[in-house]
Amino acid sequence: MGLQEVVSYHMTSVEREARLFALEGKPRLEQYVKLVNPIASDRYVMRQSLLSSVMEVVERNARIRERMALFEIGPVFIASEGNDLPDELQRLAIVLTGPRCIPGWQPADSETMDFYDLKGILAALLEALHVGQVSKPDEVGYGNPTYEPAGHPSFHPGKQAKVQAGDRQIGVFGELHPVIRQNYDLPDSPLLAAELDLDALLSLIPERYESQPVPAYPPVLEDLALVVDESLPAERVAEVIRQAGGKIVANVRLFDVYRGEKIGAGKKSLAYSLTYQAPNKTLTDRDVAGIRTRIIRRLEQELGAALRS
Repeated sequence: MGLQEVVSYHMTSVEREARLFALEGKPRLEQYVKLVNPIASDRYVMRQSLLSSVMEVVERNARIRERMALFEIGPVFIASEGNDLPDELQRLAIVLTGPRCIPGWQPADSETMDFYDLKGILAALLEALHVGQVSKPDEVGYGNPTYEPAGHPSFHPGKQAKVQAGDRQIGVFGELHPVIRQNYDLPDSPLLAAELDLDALLSLIPERYESQPVPAYPPVLEDLALVVDESLPAERVAEVIRQAGGKIVANVRLFDVYRGEKIGAGKKSLAYSLTYQAPNKTLTDRDVAGIRTRIIRRLEQELGAALRS
C-alpha cells in the first residue's frame, strides 16, 4: 500500500513515551515492566505504545527525508497483575507526513498528505481483509467498519476518528496534536498517525467471504446532492442510501462537500455518486426512478435530508 516497514526497539523509557501522552499527565514508572539489566540507561522499561516507538523513527529521519509513509507491526508490554510475565499485545502503527508523491520527471501530486490519506489507507486495508464481509451470520459477525469522532488526547481535536467494527473498537487515528508536536523535532507538514489493535483486527478477518461475480449487465450512474445538518456524518447518509437501495445500489461514493451562504448556517451539502446495477437484467429509467424515490424518502424521514436545488 506504499508504506515502508520499520522495526524499532521494544525497550524504551518513561520519558520517551511521556512525549506522546503529555496531555494525559506523565506516566508512572510502576505502570511499566522494568528491566533488571537494561542494554542502555535510557531504555530501562518495555514499551506500552508502538506509535511512540515509530515516532522516534520519524524524528530521526525528518532531517533527511521530506516524505515518510511508515508502518510497524509489533508487541507492547502491559504489566499483568498477579502474573510474572506481562501481556504482549500486538499493535499496528502507521505514520504519514510530507507530500503525497515524491517529485519526479512526470507530473505528480505535491500536496501534503492529510487526514483523508490515512483514512483511505485504513479503509483499503479493512476492505482487502474483508472485515465485515461474512458468508454466514454466525461467522465473526462484528459488522462493517465505521469511523466515528474520537477524543484521544494525542491527536488534534476535530481531526481524529476511531475505527469500529460493530461495537468493537479497532483503533484510533488522526493528525498529531499541536502541543504533542512540540515535543518532537518534526517537519512543518502535518503528521498523520494511527495505532490499531492488531489482535482485534485479526480476529475480525473471516475465514470465508462471498466473492462477487463480474457484472453481466450495464450499470446506471447517477449523482445525488443532499443538504443535511452540519453535525451529521457523511457515512451515516451513505448507510441509509445503501439500506434504502438494497442490492441494486452497487456503490455509493462521496465526491463533494460544500458549505456556504446558499446552503444556510449549520448546513452542508453532500454529493454522492451512485451506481445502480442489477444481477439479472438491464435497469430501465422507471426502475431507477423507483429506487431513487425510495432512497430520497428514507433520507427525508430518518435524517431530515433534502435534495439540493
